[in-house]
Amino acid sequence: MKPAASHHDLAATLQAGVQALGLDLSSAQQQSLLDFLDLLQKWNKVYNLTAVRNPQEMLTHHLLDSLAAVPALQRHLATQPGAARLLDVGCGGGLPGVVFAICCPQLTVHCVDTVAKKAAFIQQAAASLHLPNLTGIHARVESLTGPYAVVSSRAFAALADFTAWSRSAIAADGVWLAMKGKQPDDEIAALDAQIAQVFHVEPLTVPGLDAQRCIVWLRPVRAA
Repeated sequence: MKPAASHHDLAATLQAGVQALGLDLSSAQQQSLLDFLDLLQKWNKVYNLTAVRNPQEMLTHHLLDSLAAVPALQRHLATQPGAARLLDVGCGGGLPGVVFAICCPQLTVHCVDTVAKKAAFIQQAAASLHLPNLTGIHARVESLTGPYAVVSSRAFAALADFTAWSRSAIAADGVWLAMKGKQPDDEIAALDAQIAQVFHVEPLTVPGLDAQRCIVWLRPVRAA
């Protein structure tokens, strides 16, 4: 059994990961990410938000894994005029939604989950971490209307289900950001061509994690 990593070790691993990803995060933002990790650990003991228990593994498999998508999200947001809204679907323990809210303070982030305790955890994270741009919503995504400029998910559901369920929430000119492991060719082939189309599959490298990761970017198909 590995000894628990010290706070200093976690902070050093996070800082190295942030640098490896080329992210420009302030010391306050990095501290917020570590505070979120603490919060996730505490709530996980009662609410079973994630199967990962070791703090160092949580940092790599969850925090850095989510952070790996932030540069791509920031590049996309830079092309969007005005304030954008993002819906994170099936957010579970707030990954990647809370991470996006910390790293992109100009972005309004709504995290939706059908499990009440998970939505409550997001609300607690928003209050504890002083994130006015973060909200937890207990609902089925099919009931939300948006419009959201970005609809994201991380290891949530097959692409066909994800896009169909969140179709009413996405803006006409919005994008889906689906975080996946290896490129899901079968899922892409199974998409409903009348709902969504893939316009880019972006490989991701997660610092400290030897595993395939990618973002599948999709656009809604406009009615003829």
